[in-house]
Amino acid sequence: MTDQVVGTSTSGPRAPGASPASGARGPGASPASGAPRPAFFGRGRELRELRAEIDRAGLDTIAGRGAPRPRFLLIAGAPGSGRTALAGHLAASLADRYPDGVLRARLTAVDGTALTEGEAARLLLDGLGARTVPGASDDDLTHALRQELAGRRLLVLLDDAASAEQVDPLMPEGEGAAHLLFVAVSRGPLTGLTGVRPCALGGLDVPDAHALLESRAGEVRLTVDPRAADCLIERCGAQPAALVLAGGYLAAHPKTSVADLAHRLEQAPADGPGGPGELPRMARLSHDALPAAAARTLRLLSFAPAGQVDAHTASALAGASLPVVRTTLGELAGLGFLRPEPGLEPGEEPRWTVPSCLQPVLRDLADDHERPAELQLARARMLERTVRLLHSCRAVTDPEGSPARVALAALPRALRFDTAEAAAAWLERSRGALLASARLAVADGELDTLARRLLAAIVRAMIAHRGAAGAAPDLYPVHGLVLDVAERRRLPREKAAALLNLADLDASTGRTRQALARYRAALDAARAAHDAVAAGRAMESVAGSYQSLEDWPRAADWYGRALTERLARGEHADAARVYGRLGTVHTYAGRYGEALRQWRAAVAAYRRCGDVAGRARALSEQARVQEYAGRPQESLRTCQEAVQWAREAGDDRLLAALRLRLADTLERLGDPAAARLHRTAAEQLLAPAGPDEDGAEPEDGQATAPAGSLAPGEPVVPGEPGVADATREPPATEEAREAPGERAAQGAGAVHLRNP
Repeated sequence: MTDQVVGTSTSGPRAPGASPASGARGPGASPASGAPRPAFFGRGRELRELRAEIDRAGLDTIAGRGAPRPRFLLIAGAPGSGRTALAGHLAASLADRYPDGVLRARLTAVDGTALTEGEAARLLLDGLGARTVPGASDDDLTHALRQELAGRRLLVLLDDAASAEQVDPLMPEGEGAAHLLFVAVSRGPLTGLTGVRPCALGGLDVPDAHALLESRAGEVRLTVDPRAADCLIERCGAQPAALVLAGGYLAAHPKTSVADLAHRLEQAPADGPGGPGELPRMARLSHDALPAAAARTLRLLSFAPAGQVDAHTASALAGASLPVVRTTLGELAGLGFLRPEPGLEPGEEPRWTVPSCLQPVLRDLADDHERPAELQLARARMLERTVRLLHSCRAVTDPEGSPARVALAALPRALRFDTAEAAAAWLERSRGALLASARLAVADGELDTLARRLLAAIVRAMIAHRGAAGAAPDLYPVHGLVLDVAERRRLPREKAAALLNLADLDASTGRTRQALARYRAALDAARAAHDAVAAGRAMESVAGSYQSLEDWPRAADWYGRALTERLARGEHADAARVYGRLGTVHTYAGRYGEALRQWRAAVAAYRRCGDVAGRARALSEQARVQEYAGRPQESLRTCQEAVQWAREAGDDRLLAALRLRLADTLERLGDPAAARLHRTAAEQLLAPAGPDEDGAEPEDGQATAPAGSLAPGEPVVPGEPGVADATREPPATEEAREAPGERAAQGAGAVHLRNP
């Protein structure tokens, strides 16, 4: 799932909007620092057929179909047949035809689960650098992808496609699709795609198979006994992956002749872990020849998230020291069990990938040789290390000397990041693996405590580096996993936190009714947990949802309930905010008298709290409502009072916005000279920071919630088991989802006054 990126060859630029990613498998990328691209053997006939298929007139064109579609090639073959290598080699050879680059995505997860068309579309959109909507439907994602692809000269490589239903929605139609080429790799024909002739892969031709074996085992050993080499190739079915393992075995065992290996392969059981076939049999034979410690490490690598392996991950899985594991990984790579990651910087820790064709074999070997408790312990060690890395990743963003940075300095060197940039790069590179780890941990069901800690650490690290809005597309499924664990373990407090976060993301993308249902469910969960903070937040959010739906009576009712709760607990700052929101709702409903009453209460509440700036903003809103109610003189006096309090608060931007409002009011009252004076003063206040028409001030007295409380829209992070705490992100406002065209009339910073 993590194999998606816009890659470039040496002759083609990156696709527009895409950013380079560590570990990218572009056709021009090197597999390791300073290493040449691995040699490609054979498949000359198949390459000629595929190139001819590109140039052939499509069946849709012959049939007179009006909407052109991208050219589509299908490479079908069993795992281990070299189908992905052939697709990559073809893409590299076609780079000059597709200057926008190569976009890659793997459509089947390491555990064999096929991605939905929406998940596939999201991977491709990420590769293009396009922003995706959190929680978007499959239809929305595929539509967004088709729009992004239209008009590009791009090659899209879809590895391990499972079905036509997975691929067809990804391809655009129309004139903008004519310059796209889709290359899909699958086990067999994708029934349902018309006009597609699959290129079926069998074994390599004998000369090409000899060349592949020679590249691994050396030319001399095959030359002295060519008949034995032919026999070994036949035993491997001439399959590239099996031949790579056979060549690695011969290289690691210089005293073993080619004939001996062919004989052992013939005598090996036809069936066993991984199932029948030449590749599983060769993998089992090579595994059985390893020392016990190396064989155990190899088996446990099947649990590496998304198949991505480095020395630290392998050390955590195997419970072995780093020097030993580094040596073992090098040996396994030489045997053909691991493939080096491309794009490494000089001196960077090597990284590898477990080939997908070997994953089922290794997983079955692990189940066959390891006790379930040992496998669970290995996964727990890996997850614990990942959690500690995520804590370090977040802590490095804190100021120097903070408690988190002090604790970070005490961690082992392998678990620390020197800079925030290095931590951000690791987080981006590991994003797919982290999400895969979270899914596997939750699906396991036996490691829920670790899973909850992992999910909380992912949320905190992503928000710290990318912000709540930037991380939202990735955090939406994470909050869904938190909800799954909370429901399974009957943890109402964490259930409330997950529902609030999911509802906030739904509301931010216009799914207001879906958000409302989740806010109501969150309120029930918070009450079951006796969590007054989460309950108050949920009640305000329910009210905000009704406000977005312009159901003013219900919005006022729910804000009233939230206000009662705040007052009962003595939370005067939060009560002041709710008074302001009640005033806003009543203003929209045209109940100006009730709105004024609520704004006066908000002013009094801010006065009791000592919040001078909040008092000024509330007075500004009170003046606005007075003007709506036809009381210009009262509005003028209230606005002048607000100016005085804003000056006392030392908030120049708020003061400037209030002077602009005061100028508008004076113009309406027929005093243009005084209006000009206030407008000039406002311009002088705004000049140092640059002109900003709306002042960008918080509205309705919305100050950041004090410690221990939550404002609507503020993300909730599932903490340690049984804990849900607020992050330090500034709270979003419910007014961000108000009736269209009304936002300009709100807040102390509004320049133009309009009747609601």
